[in-house]
Amino acid sequence: MKRPLTVFVGLSAVAAVAYFSFSHWAIRHENISFYDEVRQRPIAVDLAVRRDTEMKAEAGMTMLPVAIVSHGNTVKNTEYSFLANVLAARGFLVASIQHDLPTDAPLMTTQGSLYVGRLKVYERGEKNIIFTIDQLKKRIPYADYDHLTLLGHSNGGDISMFFAQQHPELVRRVVTLDNLRVPFVTSGAAKILSFRSEDPHFKTDPGVLPDSKIAKQAGIEIIDTGAQHNELSDRGPESVKSRIQATLDQFLSEPTNSKVSPIDPRILHNDPRAMGP
Repeated sequence: MKRPLTVFVGLSAVAAVAYFSFSHWAIRHENISFYDEVRQRPIAVDLAVRRDTEMKAEAGMTMLPVAIVSHGNTVKNTEYSFLANVLAARGFLVASIQHDLPTDAPLMTTQGSLYVGRLKVYERGEKNIIFTIDQLKKRIPYADYDHLTLLGHSNGGDISMFFAQQHPELVRRVVTLDNLRVPFVTSGAAKILSFRSEDPHFKTDPGVLPDSKIAKQAGIEIIDTGAQHNELSDRGPESVKSRIQATLDQFLSEPTNSKVSPIDPRILHNDPRAMGP
């Protein structure tokens, strides 16, 4: 169910109020390097979490909801801070995973094969997410790893959708930015939001996007951004990123039986009271 672009643009007014340039004390960032001995593969993870929410979780007062961010082809896992900041501000533990290594074979397409020949890439991404979650459980046990929010751009969006297909019991939300290959989950088990580009060089494969009737029944929201495919990351202009932030924030505020609370506006204004009880 595609919404008019005017709706998307109109949400920029919200972004003017909730602009996510957070103070250094409000959100903690950490780069972690894991190593999967079984696959002989290093996995870099960029973590983001609100300091006050993390302290409450450490004290046993709450559990951190978990969001997994997956990058697009040739884009680094650290190039989605505009999304990670929105999630962290809402109290999520955000893990942005580096799926690709310089030694990996280039991403290829094979016409006529499942997911145009990228099934092994999606399976590798699935294993990366599972391994990362297992490692984070040991390091950060006070987080909810059973009800994930998945976000991904392009190939990372396909990894996110593929993971939701394979592990529907673990996924609460999926947010994609111009995923092109893996068909949407339409069971309605997870809430889905997808931002689409208007880029003639990046075409969505047939059967990936549900028709309007199925999208409505499954509660899938599809937003036309008018942006280029590669602008749906930190590389994009502020006007595009701020509108995506506002729409994502609105999507996260909709009920899903989770305990995620709205962003405390005092965080946006460096008010120490946001660190209170």
